[in-house]
Amino acid sequence: MNENVMRAYFRAVGGETGRTGYRAVMHREFLLLEPNLTVTEQNLADRARYIQRKGVFNAAELERLRREAAPEVEPVSTEHNAVVTQQESVRGEVPVDAIAEEAVSQKVEQMRGILEEAISEIRSAPLEQRPRLSRLPLNAATRGAIEAANRLLPPYLDGSLGLDDTGSILFGAALAVHRFIGAKTQEPGRTTNNSSDVPAWKKRIERRISLARALIGRLQSFRSGNTRPRIVRSVRIAFNGLGVRLDQPDIAEKLTERIDGLKQRIAAWGKRIRRYSERVERFRQNRLFLSDQKRFYRKLENPTPCSTSQKPNTADLVAFWRNIWSREVEHEEGPWIAAVQEACARIEPMNPIAISSENVADAVRRAPNWKSPGADGLHHYWLKGFSLLSPPTPRTLPTTAPLRV
Repeated sequence: MNENVMRAYFRAVGGETGRTGYRAVMHREFLLLEPNLTVTEQNLADRARYIQRKGVFNAAELERLRREAAPEVEPVSTEHNAVVTQQESVRGEVPVDAIAEEAVSQKVEQMRGILEEAISEIRSAPLEQRPRLSRLPLNAATRGAIEAANRLLPPYLDGSLGLDDTGSILFGAALAVHRFIGAKTQEPGRTTNNSSDVPAWKKRIERRISLARALIGRLQSFRSGNTRPRIVRSVRIAFNGLGVRLDQPDIAEKLTERIDGLKQRIAAWGKRIRRYSERVERFRQNRLFLSDQKRFYRKLENPTPCSTSQKPNTADLVAFWRNIWSREVEHEEGPWIAAVQEACARIEPMNPIAISSENVADAVRRAPNWKSPGADGLHHYWLKGFSLLSPPTPRTLPTTAPLRV
C-alpha cells in the first residue's frame, strides 16, 4: 500500500516535490491502483508526508517509485515534432496558453459584478460598519480570484479621491475576493470567541471548584436530614469507591470528613489558580520587557487601561476646553523666557518629509501579513496582493488623511 501511495503521489506532482493542489489528482490515481480501499484526500496526503518524513523508503526506492510513476520523456526528433504539430493543427486543438487565458477571462467577467457591488457598498458604509475579513488559505482558488481582481482594479484606483477612498477600494476588492471564493466574513463588531481571554486551564479548575461546591451543598443537605432521591444519589456518588454505606452508624462523621476534604481541595485549587496566574503574568511581563520597554513601564504605572467603550459627548468636550482656552489670563514672563527664545532661535527647522511610493512599498513589504488590522479592517496581505499591472502614477494626497502602512 505504501508503494502505491508514493506512486500516486509522484504521478500527481509529476515527479517533483513541494507542489500544491495535487491531492485530488493523487486521490484519483490511488483509487486506480487500490480500488478496494476507501480513503479520503486528507488521509492520503497525510500518509505520503508520513512516509517521506519517517524514511519508510530509502532514496533508491523513492527514485525507483518516482521513475515508475512519472517516467522521463525521451527526446524526439524535429521531424516528429513537426508531424505532431501538423496533426494538432489539423485536429483544431487549442494551445494550453489560450485555454488558461480563456479561464482567466471567465474569472474576470465573473468578478466584475461582485467587485463593483462590493466597492460601492464599502464606499457608502462607515468604518465601524465594515464586515470583518478572515484569513484566507493561499491556494490556487485564492490566487486566481486575486489575479482577476487585479485586472479590474486600475480604473478604480486611477479615479481615487485620496487615501480614504483608496483604502475603501482595496477593502472592497478584498471583500469581493471573499465572496468570489465563498469565504465567510464576520458581522461588524462581532468577535470569534468572547471568552478567549480566559485560558483553558483556568476554566477546567474553576469547573472543578464549582462542582465541588455543589457537592458540598448536597452533602450538608443530607446531613441536615434531606433524603430526597436526588440528594441521596449525589451522596452515594461522593462515597463511591470508599466502602461507605449510608446506613452506617458513623455516617455523620464520614460526611463531615468528606466535606472537609472537599473544602481543602477547593482551597488547593484556588491557590493553584493564583500560582498559575502569577507565572503567566511573569512570562508576559518578561516578553513585553524584551519587545517594548516603554509599554512595559507604562503598564506598571497604570495596570488597568482606560475604557474606550463609550465615546464622550461632543458638547461636553467643547464646554470643557472652551472654559480653559477662552479665558483671558495675563502671565508674567520672567527672564528665563528670553533665554529659551534665544536657545530656540539657534535650532534649524526640520526639512519637510516627502513620503514616496518606494517608502510606502518598503514599509508594506516588511509588515506582517495577517496581524490584527487597524481601524480600516484591512490586513497587510491585501496591500501586497493587489498589485497593479503598470507602475502607479504619482498622485497628490490630502494632508488630513492618515497614512497607514
